[in-house]
Amino acid sequence: MGVTKRTLSAGDGKTFPQSGDNLTMHYVGTLSSDGSEFDSSIRKGRPFRFTIGIGKVIRGWDEGVAQMSLGEKAVLEITPDYGYGQRGAGGVIPPNADLVFEVNLLEINGQGLGSA
Repeated sequence: MGVTKRTLSAGDGKTFPQSGDNLTMHYVGTLSSDGSEFDSSIRKGRPFRFTIGIGKVIRGWDEGVAQMSLGEKAVLEITPDYGYGQRGAGGVIPPNADLVFEVNLLEINGQGLGSA
């Protein structure tokens, strides 16, 4: 139970988010059961920004993204207890759903790869 991370492409390997950092990410969220997409920052045409480690996102993101380095692209597989649990979400995520997010850590506190 929880979150597992599978790296698709490595980040810088040295810059990791800390609790309280402001992150900028791209993501695509799908249901593990059938692969149907329920949300995507790419489809919306803008990256998602949030503060990590303070409960602003599901626990699977707070813990999974913290394991990523700047520029990394990964898949987070999240069990219901680290996702939306028994309540589901927004009429598109059913109760007790396993979730899969493909995520890309673009910036930490406004600094991306190549930023000076």
